[in-house]
Amino acid sequence: MVRFENVGLRYGLGYEILKDVNFHIAPRSFQFMTGPSGSGKTSLLKMILQQLKPTRGKVTLFKRDSKDIGKDELAGLRRRIGIIFQDFHLLDHLTIYENVALPLRVQGKEENTYRNEVIELLRWVGLGERMHAPPVILSGGEKQRAAIARALIVRPELLLADEPTGNVDPALAQRLLRLFVELNKLGTTIILATHDFSLMDQYDAPRIVLAEGQVHVFE
Repeated sequence: MVRFENVGLRYGLGYEILKDVNFHIAPRSFQFMTGPSGSGKTSLLKMILQQLKPTRGKVTLFKRDSKDIGKDELAGLRRRIGIIFQDFHLLDHLTIYENVALPLRVQGKEENTYRNEVIELLRWVGLGERMHAPPVILSGGEKQRAAIARALIVRPELLLADEPTGNVDPALAQRLLRLFVELNKLGTTIILATHDFSLMDQYDAPRIVLAEGQVHVFE
């Protein structure tokens, strides 16, 4: 599903923040990604999403070389990907319910086909009583849970999650991890970036470790 071959990445004329990166992600797999702040985790996820292009090397997504993916095809590929980044990207003029349902509306689905599913998911992440609230009055942890629900509602083939439990308490972090695990069992490939080793210790999954520009995979 994802393959990096001898990938290097630098910003401008600076030094390479990632160098000689080689790894692959198999379909239906679950991978943790970890490493110190500034090690390149978010940059690596953005290369998978095709928001960043490698300075050198080859990135393959859904068996397509990123260099050969045009704008029209890229839009279709991204609809197969769920994204949970730390900046949330919630729309302030919509309620939490409307934010979570937005990907389904964009797909042209009628509300009566997804309303109960959106409500159930919001209740599961602890936002059942906040679904009609605008994002501006929510806490950081609540916004994070809303962003998680929005990414999961489309049941993506590939889920990229950047610190999805960073602003929630340990009990909710464990609950969200169980949700990701169940989604993986249904067939979604998951890459979960986290600093939380206690969270990673709760589930036996390979770890992609970034350090000093290098990537190491521990099965």
